[in-house]
Amino acid sequence: VEKFKRLKNEGNDFVKMGEYEEAANKYSECMKLNTEECTVYTNRALCYLKLCKYEEAKRDCDHVLQIEDSNVKAFYRRALAYKGLQVRKKNMAGI
Repeated sequence: VEKFKRLKNEGNDFVKMGEYEEAANKYSECMKLNTEECTVYTNRALCYLKLCKYEEAKRDCDHVLQIEDSNVKAFYRRALAYKGLQVRKKNMAGI
């Protein structure tokens, strides 16, 4: 439990500094310790959105919504992921 909290806090600190890749790695480590903690998934989804990894962000949000079907952050971030995927699709079509 202590290690989980420490890793999560380190991830949060990386987010505050704009180090999204490092933060995502910390949240991934948290998931190895606890797969049911929704906040690390929504936090990692935020990192993936910032890194334009929309498919990964969507996957994390889908996971959260299977556990907590009314998680507002997961719904919101999944919508942003879908939006990112749509923009990417339109850009690819224009190439």
